Amino acid sequence: MSSPSRPGLRERKKQAARRALAEAALRLTLERGADQVRVEDIANEVGVSPRTFNNYFSSKEEAVCSFIVEQQERLREALLARPAHEPLWEAVLTALAEQHAEQGGPSREEVRRFREMLRHPALFGEMLRSHAKVERVLAEAIAERAGADANPLHARMMAGIVQVASRVAFDSWLGSDTEEGNMPVFAELLRQAQAGMPDLTALAARSAPQEHAAQAS
Repeated sequence: MSSPSRPGLRERKKQAARRALAEAALRLTLERGADQVRVEDIANEVGVSPRTFNNYFSSKEEAVCSFIVEQQERLREALLARPAHEPLWEAVLTALAEQHAEQGGPSREEVRRFREMLRHPALFGEMLRSHAKVERVLAEAIAERAGADANPLHARMMAGIVQVASRVAFDSWLGSDTEEGNMPVFAELLRQAQAGMPDLTALAARSAPQEHAAQAS
């Protein structure tokens, strides 16, 4: 499979500017709290004007949560770079493992600040919107990976499964006290989906005869 084409210089500069603004927005929000950060603060941190900021993001919340889109774009690139002979689910899981290895785990303080940040209603709402945005991009990558005859509905379905697993893992991480990121749970959920949810279906199969016997008695 051919690797994704490299963007031109102008596009790379735009991507770098967007990434710098997003990183500044996330860093300042973690340091100060969402209500203490303005668009002007984020723009000044990068050395651009608020107008330039608005060329990339419609709000500070979108900038803060754009790391979700960035993560999935990196997953997309890693997926398309996997060997052509590799089964699709295996390629997705391997690409995910590579991404997790590159990111590393957050510190205890980073976890605390991140959880505090997402208690802000506007940021939490934007986070959910960000998860929805990337499903289309991932579906396109899955369809491209599967080949010209891929059913786009099937690609969207698989992308939806990946996105739901991501959101469930993220919600679980927010409610836990672990210092690990959400990637290990994310990968486990995808492995369960790949196998047809065997743990869950086995429990249902075992409980069905018991319920039937109870009703018959």
